[in-house]
Amino acid sequence: MRFAVSYSTPLHGVDPDRMVEFARHAEECGFEALYMPEHIALYPGATIGGWEMPPTLPYGDPLDCLAFVAAATNRILLGTGVLLLPYHHPVILAKRLATIDVLSKGRMRLLTVGVGALPGEARAAGVDFTTRGRRTDEAIDVLRLIWAGDEEGVSFHGEFFDFERLVSFPKPYQASTLPIHIGGSSRAAARRAGRRGDGYFPGGMPPHEYAIQRDLARTTAAEAGRDPDALEHTRFGSAEMTKDRVEAYAAQGVTRIVVNAGSTDDLSEFAERLSLS
Repeated sequence: MRFAVSYSTPLHGVDPDRMVEFARHAEECGFEALYMPEHIALYPGATIGGWEMPPTLPYGDPLDCLAFVAAATNRILLGTGVLLLPYHHPVILAKRLATIDVLSKGRMRLLTVGVGALPGEARAAGVDFTTRGRRTDEAIDVLRLIWAGDEEGVSFHGEFFDFERLVSFPKPYQASTLPIHIGGSSRAAARRAGRRGDGYFPGGMPPHEYAIQRDLARTTAAEAGRDPDALEHTRFGSAEMTKDRVEAYAAQGVTRIVVNAGSTDDLSEFAERLSLS
């Protein structure tokens, strides 16, 4: 089992000193990675899961924040939980992610993408909300194609993206691609993880539904000719989790827990309880 921590800018703010302090402390405590969420834009009445989101929540850009954190740390991996992929052009995103990976010497390795759940956010980004799933699938394919391409260039002709002999450098640090994990709380997301993901990172759901989606991701991977055992399974947790709860997650096939912590004291207590440091 691996343990990571989530730095939520709506909760913790975008104060640079606090962000660096939190990231360095997480690294010192032995956490594998630091995750950050994304919302590009909010609006009055935006609702997810029955919760109306205050439109003034300070969602910092996760990639800019992670690049900032990378410059102030040495080991901790960088993750998104989640990046709203259909609202990013994959050609531009491939460049940004590869650049962060190079500058951090190979730490941009826990990219998790989702399709988004706010229709108004999709409209603001110029994306048809009903096509965001297909757009996400295509964008994943484009990202991997661009990263793997050489000086001869790569071509793609899809529903949403089209280019001929495109060359993009730098490449990821000492790698031909970056892992892409799939986030979400739907069975469509589980199937996407099986078909295209290096891992599945579901949101909150009852244990029986998680078991269904975990099995769905694995069976979809097998049907696609991929190795189900290579699929990582990440879940959110809390700093109050006990060892028994962690062991229960492990029994469910979870390979990584991302802890939502309110303070560095919470991180220290959790790390000490599980002997991470």
